[in-house]
Amino acid sequence: MTQEQLEAVLKQLSAKPGGDGWWTMPEGTLLGLQLAHDGVSLSVARIESLRVDGDILTARTRRETHCFSRGDVFAVTSDGGGGGEKGRRPGFG
Repeated sequence: MTQEQLEAVLKQLSAKPGGDGWWTMPEGTLLGLQLAHDGVSLSVARIESLRVDGDILTARTRRETHCFSRGDVFAVTSDGGGGGEKGRRPGFG
């Protein structure tokens, strides 16, 4: 994924760039990344913030920090937010 593509996706998902270089998501929203390199795929979920430094992408979850080559990213997902239903209500209503 190119720098321009990644920034466009992050903006589309309402991520905000911070002064420290980290893109953060709105409260209650988390990111996921789909990556692949030489036929091996990796999925990283529950990402709270991202930083792009040239070709290196750093992703932080609540407990972990991951570093990847930006070129290996082929999809970005969003989980949560949107203000929809908070869960399935019991019963038929």
